[in-house]
Amino acid sequence: MTDVNVVPLVDEGLGNSAYLVDLGEGRALAVDVSRDLRAVRQVAEGRGLSVAYAADTHLHADFLTGAVQLARTDGARIIGSAAGNREYPHLAVADEDEVDLGGLRLRTLSTPGHTHEHVAFELLDGPTTVGVFTGGSLIVGSAARTDLVAPERTEELARAQYRSLQRLAAMDDDVSVWPTHGAGSFCSAPPGTERTSTIGTERATNALLRAEDEDTFVRSLLDSLGTFPPYFLRLGEINRLGPPLVGEDDQLAALPVGQVQQLVADGALVVDVRPVDAFSAAHVPGSVSIPLRPVFATWLGWLTEHDRPLVIVRDETQDPGEVLWQARKIGHDRIVGEVDGGMGAWTAAGGPTGTIPLVDAAALGGRTVIDVRQRQEFEAGHVPGAVNVELGSLTSPGPDLPAGPTVVMCGHGERAMGAASLLAGAGDAEVTVLQGGPQDWAEATGGSVEVAE
Repeated sequence: MTDVNVVPLVDEGLGNSAYLVDLGEGRALAVDVSRDLRAVRQVAEGRGLSVAYAADTHLHADFLTGAVQLARTDGARIIGSAAGNREYPHLAVADEDEVDLGGLRLRTLSTPGHTHEHVAFELLDGPTTVGVFTGGSLIVGSAARTDLVAPERTEELARAQYRSLQRLAAMDDDVSVWPTHGAGSFCSAPPGTERTSTIGTERATNALLRAEDEDTFVRSLLDSLGTFPPYFLRLGEINRLGPPLVGEDDQLAALPVGQVQQLVADGALVVDVRPVDAFSAAHVPGSVSIPLRPVFATWLGWLTEHDRPLVIVRDETQDPGEVLWQARKIGHDRIVGEVDGGMGAWTAAGGPTGTIPLVDAAALGGRTVIDVRQRQEFEAGHVPGAVNVELGSLTSPGPDLPAGPTVVMCGHGERAMGAASLLAGAGDAEVTVLQGGPQDWAEATGGSVEVAE
């Protein structure tokens, strides 16, 4: 058997992996690549490869596919499930169909569950299965969620997921498992550092594969489901229709302060991507704090409307291309530009500013403490008396919150400042942000965090 070269391309922010497979003779297969093709381009060009095939295991809910772009710019042939009914040229494959990649072969396995049209792709070298691209079926230590198609189909798809995992688990122990979803994905993956595995390892360690029966599997999977960003409910259909093509060399337009003020007056939203301390000290009133970091795309999609014009405020050390591409991979295409000169230019032009104080553990007394982390995080350890209100739930219409001074907290401060900016924008003038998380509070006060029973 030849040494098959499969390169994982990890998106730490979305918690996903795409893959680039060297097919020989300067050709490559790309699997589950997003619209942000920068990593694909870098690896392919570094190895002297052009993408000849682009395969998608399912209609992704958490990012826009890059396959359509690769078809247009590179001439790649798109491979996707016939059950997906994609409305652009592609090779529609069904269960057991094989595609000759020019030496290696790709065999389709119908694996519904994560989505109704989901497939896995076996990579074969001669008669040998080298590995399987499992998408959102079998993932490291778990299986992906089944509630993204329609609420009423969640259990039906969970039962389909059980059968799909059993089918994959019947492969040989040494078959590599190359999932799309991994740690950090809201498509349901447990924490951990491993993003690839083998069938033998998963059979021995994956609790869902070791469930005693289908009903136990379904209960375990459904009990693990948390909330997810609302854009998950619309991207699948865009991926079926085909995402609009974009200019890969596009840049953020520099907008003078006066133009930004007019855009805001006309309904645009200012998104401030600077670090928490900079936003705390001074920001455009009404702006939303979403610090630029690997998970920027997720929170941008969760806290802002995809069809609302957005204006960016950043500092000069932050990469504007990173802002643009993280937005584009989740379909936020209405970023009209950035404040030319950032906050310095805004204040120099006499623009109004707001502040949100950062406070330490000593300031919690007499204030309502709102912990905006996910429910599972909160239950694992929180400040006594804190109220859990997930950040994603604070978008309009938000939940009713206690009146009076409020301290918002999370694990480090980024999500807390995002929440505080939303509250301030809604008129809460007594909101502050705790520096650090529950463990920082415990170390500073000598107290103990509470754990849900």
